[in-house]
Parts: sequence; structure tokens; C-alpha cells
Amino acid sequence: MVIKVNVNDEKLKAMIEFFVEKASPSFNDVLDYSVDSPTLDTGVITFDIRDELIGNPIYRTLHGGVISSILDIAGGHAVYLHIFKEVRSKLFDKQVERLSKIGTIDLRIDYIRPGKGKHFTAAGHILRAGNKVAVTRMELHNEEGVMIAVGTGTYTVG
Repeated sequence: MVIKVNVNDEKLKAMIEFFVEKASPSFNDVLDYSVDSPTLDTGVITFDIRDELIGNPIYRTLHGGVISSILDIAGGHAVYLHIFKEVRSKLFDKQVERLSKIGTIDLRIDYIRPGKGKHFTAAGHILRAGNKVAVTRMELHNEEGVMIAVGTGTYTVG
């Protein structure tokens, strides 16, 4: 499975595709999501339900680990966008060096309701970003706009 990149900024698209290629194969490939961030302010991840992502086979709801992983990716992507804005005018190697330092420190997920739906959107935005740490807020909704889960994440940035 291939992670799809649907962003308007060509420099950003090239950078994301570079990291996706370097990281493949990986756990993210199993999730089979799309990066659909229309701006550099909100990390947006979308995906469709598939049998491999089901946690409860009777009700066909998302597995809690999938929800947590997707929210972590959305939060990390928000941080990635924030850092990309800072380094976009630098040389490619310097961009890669800075962006490759992003990593999850802490993650808190609140499951609001069962993950029912066919298509899901996770969005993350920056609450605070410093020189070493960034904090994000993330939400997961289904195609009807029903909130499934929320989270906060703390990430290393330098």
C-alpha cells in the first residue's frame, strides 16, 4: 500500500514523498492513508475503513490502536508542517536534517465514541511550538462529521 500525498505546495509534496519513500516499508504503509493537508497550518490525514483496521468485528468499528496511531500521525504531521515553514527556504539537506528530528514524546488519546464509519479524517494543529518541543491537538471524525476521538501529543523538534 502506498501513502498518497495530496497537498498544494510542490516543495512540501516533494519533501513528504522523500520521507515516505525512505520509510517504506513501514507500519504507516499498513494504515494506507492520504496526507491531504490543504494548508501549512493543519495536518490532515484521511483513510477508509478496511477489514485490517477493524477492532470489533460485530460492529465493524476501528481498532483503538489504529485510532491512536492515526492521531499520532496527524499530530506529527502538524509539527512537520510547522517545521517545514521554518526551513523551506534552506537547502534540501538542511530541510531533511531538521525534519528528521521529529519524534513522539507523549500521546494522550480520549476515545469519544466507537469508530463507526466508512471514511475518516484526522486533523492536527499546533498548540505550542518551542525550540525543542511542540504540543499538538488532534481530532478524528468520520464522514458524517461525528467525532470519534481527540488527542494531545508532545513531539521533539530539535
